[in-house]
Amino acid sequence: MIYLLLKQERDLSSLYNYSSSDLSTLLSISSARSLSIIRQLHEVPIYSLLQQYQQQDIRFIPIYHSEYPHCLKNLPQPPWGLYVMGKKGMLADVSMSLAIVGARQADRYAYQSIQLLMPGLVKSGLLIISGLARGADTFAHEAALRAGGKTAAVIAGGFYHLYPKENKTLAKRILSNGLLISEYPPVTKPAKWQFPARNRLISGLSLGTLVVQAGRKSGSLITAYCALEQGKEVFCIPGRITDHLSDGTNDLISDGAKLVRSSEDILAEIIRK
Repeated sequence: MIYLLLKQERDLSSLYNYSSSDLSTLLSISSARSLSIIRQLHEVPIYSLLQQYQQQDIRFIPIYHSEYPHCLKNLPQPPWGLYVMGKKGMLADVSMSLAIVGARQADRYAYQSIQLLMPGLVKSGLLIISGLARGADTFAHEAALRAGGKTAAVIAGGFYHLYPKENKTLAKRILSNGLLISEYPPVTKPAKWQFPARNRLISGLSLGTLVVQAGRKSGSLITAYCALEQGKEVFCIPGRITDHLSDGTNDLISDGAKLVRSSEDILAEIIRK
């Protein structure tokens, strides 16, 4: 429904002036449904919410805004707006970014691999994007910060309900030299369906996606497939054939993903090509 309204008026400046008949016609919904929407709109304390967001350094960037990442507008279902916290000017850096994802059960091999690659990636000025999840995501964010680089976390749910809870401290560290991004209002609690949905944003914001460790049913593969659908590069760190956490990455390599042994393998494709 939001998309239909934005097509009618991109800044929604007349939203509160619509009558129930206007909404019924515009959205092809019943009068009862349109009345319910209008009632909900007027029940929301919009000005106090905006004040609260400003006090907490939360900014909303609608799809029509000049700072909205152009790369997301090409997605089949782009977010109609993004909520951001942290170094907001960093959104402009997504033109030079790499997504790093992997298994939540990622082990020392994944940790060491990311540590090996990160200095070269950071030195080249890449913004590291991941999803704040346990395992490989955490390794990627922490390694980028440790190397003095920039990192952004795309989360499911809103900023008031960071998941997992043990990464709240990491999220605060990211805010000091990075960015938190969500397509959901801050009060939104994360739901299962939001995690695969946010993966399209992780890949969409990046020049390419590096998969560190992933089993055949890993959610990280969703990000890789999103990247392929978006025409982006997919990179994989090869793994031991006896390790189930390498099944997904080795399969991707077999299907044509770029095998990564050093940061140069990535940089040669997305920067120096």
